[in-house]
Amino acid sequence: MQLPSAQYSIQEPYKMIDFYFWPTPNGKKIAIMLEECELEYTLKPVNILKGEQFEEAFLRISPNNKMPVITDHDAESGDFTLFESGAILEYLAEKSGRFMPRELHARYRVLQWLHFQTANVGPFFGQCGHFLGYAPKKVPYAIERYQGETLRLYGVMNRHLARQEYLADDYSVADMAVYPWIEVRWLHEIDIEQFEHVKRWYEMIEQRAAVARAMALLKEHEIIGNPSDETREVFFGKSQRDQSLHQD
Repeated sequence: MQLPSAQYSIQEPYKMIDFYFWPTPNGKKIAIMLEECELEYTLKPVNILKGEQFEEAFLRISPNNKMPVITDHDAESGDFTLFESGAILEYLAEKSGRFMPRELHARYRVLQWLHFQTANVGPFFGQCGHFLGYAPKKVPYAIERYQGETLRLYGVMNRHLARQEYLADDYSVADMAVYPWIEVRWLHEIDIEQFEHVKRWYEMIEQRAAVARAMALLKEHEIIGNPSDETREVFFGKSQRDQSLHQD
C-alpha cells in the first residue's frame, strides 16, 4: 500500500520519522509529542474512514490494524517500527531525552499516569463515546456503565490536579496522552465545568503552541456526529472479521 504523505517536518528533504496518523485521540497524543520535541517527521495519513488500516501493507507494520505507528529512520540499529501509542511515547521520550524524567521515582510518577491513560482513560472513554455516539441502538446499561466510569475517571484526575499543576511533577508524556481524550469530551457528554481543576489543566495545555499545531493535523477529517453506514461497517464490522481472516 502506498500511503500518501504530507510534509509537516522542519527541514527538507530528509525526514527522521514516518508517522502513520489519523486524527483520533491516540493519534493526536503522538503528534503532540513530535511537535513538542521538534522532531523531523513525515506525516503519512492512514484513512480509517476508508479502511486503509486493514490493508496488508499497513498490517505488516501494525499487526493490530491500529494507528498510530512510527518508523524511525535514525535508529542505531537501522529502521525501527513501533506501534501502540503508549510505547511510542516512551520511545520518543527516551530518544529525545525530553518529557520523561531520568530520576527513578520521578520517572515512575510519569509512567503511572501514562498507564492510567492507556489502561483506563482510553478504553473507558472510547467505549463511552461508542455507545453514546456510534452504536446503532441505544443500550442503556452500556451507556450507564461507561459514562459512569468516565465521570469517575474525571473525578480521579480532578482531585489529583487540585494538588498539583500537571499529572506528574512537570509537563510530561502523561499530560500529552490524556489531553486529546478531554478534547473530545463532547462525545462523552461531559460538562468540564463540573471539574474545575481538569478544566484549568486542559486550558493551560491548550495554549501550548506545539499542542495547537498537533491538534490541527488533518482536523478536517475528524468524525463529527453519527457516522455513515459505510463508515460504521469499516469501524465496527470489518475489524472483527478481519482479525479471524489474518490468523495463522
